[in-house]
Amino acid sequence: MTAIPTTVNEEDESEAASNETPADPASCGLVTTQFVELFAGSEKLKLGGGQLLGPIRVAYETYGQLTPEKDNAIFICHALTGDAHVAGWHANQRKPGWWDALVGPGKTLDTNKYFVVCANVLGGCQGTTGPRSTNPATGLPWGLSFPFITIGDMVEVHVELLKHLGVTKLLAAVGGSLGGMQVLEWAVRYPDMLKAAVILASAAKLGAQGIAFNAVGRRAIYADPNFQNGEYYQTGNPPRFGLALARMIAHITYLSESSIETKFGRRLQNGTSFAYELQQETEFQIESYLHYQGKRFVERFDANSYLYLTRAMDYFDLAEAHGTLENAFAHSKARFLIASYTTDWLFPSEQSKTLIKSLIRAKRHVTYLELDSTKGHDAFLIEIAQLTEFMVPFLSSAYESLRQTNHG
Repeated sequence: MTAIPTTVNEEDESEAASNETPADPASCGLVTTQFVELFAGSEKLKLGGGQLLGPIRVAYETYGQLTPEKDNAIFICHALTGDAHVAGWHANQRKPGWWDALVGPGKTLDTNKYFVVCANVLGGCQGTTGPRSTNPATGLPWGLSFPFITIGDMVEVHVELLKHLGVTKLLAAVGGSLGGMQVLEWAVRYPDMLKAAVILASAAKLGAQGIAFNAVGRRAIYADPNFQNGEYYQTGNPPRFGLALARMIAHITYLSESSIETKFGRRLQNGTSFAYELQQETEFQIESYLHYQGKRFVERFDANSYLYLTRAMDYFDLAEAHGTLENAFAHSKARFLIASYTTDWLFPSEQSKTLIKSLIRAKRHVTYLELDSTKGHDAFLIEIAQLTEFMVPFLSSAYESLRQTNHG
């Protein structure tokens, strides 16, 4: 049996710490995930890989109210294993949305002021069409017959969702990690649609080290005997071991050496002496913590989705279709706010600085901050005070500029 460490308080992309209750004035309160079917009939989505896909079911949540001018919409692009439930509470759940500390009345993304939208990505497993969904041609889950998807495909679905909601322009798109890649793609693919782009702990492409970790995670899933070439839905036995191992590997990259040392060091999980037993896999607290992360992850995520989304991340290269990053940004009208973290070794600051140099050469409006943190890649999910300090004035300035433009 896997022991659960008593010191667990790290965040991940699915849950955020909160002392609020649904009735608190600073909470979005009880919220419900909504669903819509897009790209139905003959209007299929042409994917980056050339295939057509439709209809596409999309899970999304909204917070706040859209102004009559429809000028206050902010879209949040979630990270790799996140979902549409970014804030507020679902009935009968003990924790709020994964970025609840950032989104709500009076918070960084103030829902008294902004209309905030978040949707589960294409290929995900939290309500939007993905490998676990039913293939209309067969009546069975898609599995690995699901078509290959790209970051651009995710953005196309987001744009279509906004059209459904009556939104044709955004005040801002905000995202970290994989979400930041989506924001970058959005700013380039739809240069007139965004007034502001907020990119946190992300880059224009994943480095070789990140690709390597994704490859090992996928190999862990493939090697699980229960994987069954992705056709495990009918067996009732998904590749839990392989998916948990993939999560454990990935989670290490989300932390920093200093945070791991401070929190766990070489402390033992039970007792004060070694067990001298090879099969004791949770002897150290850090081992128990990683096993707990893996166990919790398989309860909410689908292995096939993990394969598709990590591969989409690997393929993303903003400069590839444009020759250079400067060319990619040449026509974007957005103001850019880019932040990196000193201990993030999955998306190190040098990658953000490459973005900044290209934006400056392209003569774009850009603000960059390298934030001190001991939390590693996860800092953008945890250290909300830092985000609030620079995001609030940045978005307020962008909003004021937009309103002045709209009112001549």
